[in-house]
Amino acid sequence: MFIEPRVGTGRDTARRGWLEVVCGSMFSGKTEELIRRLNRAKIARQRVEIFKPALDTRYHLEDVVSHNQNSIRSTPVPVAQEMLLLASGCDVVGIDEAQFFDESLVDVCVQLANGGTRVIVAGLDMDFQGRPFGPMPALMAVAEFVTKVHAICVCCGEIASYSFRVAASEDKILLGETDAYEARCRYCFQEGMKGKEVRILDLRR
Repeated sequence: MFIEPRVGTGRDTARRGWLEVVCGSMFSGKTEELIRRLNRAKIARQRVEIFKPALDTRYHLEDVVSHNQNSIRSTPVPVAQEMLLLASGCDVVGIDEAQFFDESLVDVCVQLANGGTRVIVAGLDMDFQGRPFGPMPALMAVAEFVTKVHAICVCCGEIASYSFRVAASEDKILLGETDAYEARCRYCFQEGMKGKEVRILDLRR
């Protein structure tokens, strides 16, 4: 379990920032963990601001909402740079669905952390093809703390770390839930991808 580190103890009272990344597949509890950490910061009476990409309107236009319907108020932003102004004076900044932002998110998070803010980022580490997704790999590289959470494979019940797309779309970004994605282990993900390749070959004949 992640436990927040103690900062500014003893004679070292300077405010220090750092970056935490919570990553994993669909249905692994990333947003749930993000909300948990942010609520703990609120209980500690810290100044908290939460952001999400403006394009993510699946559950709510503004709130960050987990698959279990837990929610927390957030500010939708179209680009990562807007967070720098909106997060001014905050102790803790949370960012959900980080994979939907461009690479500039990395610089934004580093600037916030360097300025003394605790930054908590949650997002998919791999896309529907099993490839690193957006700015997530770079965020994981520069973060002090990385937590990888797992789902359960819907095919075999093993630990799942892949998001298998069941919807008929090849778009890089496709918002969806169980109607569009399944959590799968490595083996079942590979088997599913093989099945897709066979269907594509059949369609071309």
